[in-house]
Amino acid sequence: MSQDLTPVTVHILDKEYRIACTAEERQGLLDSARLIDQRMREVRQNGRVIGADRIAVMAALNIIYELTRECERQALAAHRLKLLQDRVTNALNAARAHTRQER
Repeated sequence: MSQDLTPVTVHILDKEYRIACTAEERQGLLDSARLIDQRMREVRQNGRVIGADRIAVMAALNIIYELTRECERQALAAHRLKLLQDRVTNALNAARAHTRQER
């Protein structure tokens, strides 16, 4: 089953790009283009980086860094949740065992 691709035009740092995507991917593509455009403009406004290719690399590095940090935070939260679940499970098992011994 092939999905139809339709061209979508996005604007990134004053340039227009046409990208083919499915209808389901369209909003994600537009959101991603908006994000990269915003980040590239921020890098350019800081004035330390010159050239669209270098601005794009710096923006991409910033986004990936933030994504990596968020993944690490989520992994830590998942680990803490697992520890809590294990403690609850152990407490419930101990309570059940104690209840059985009383009978």
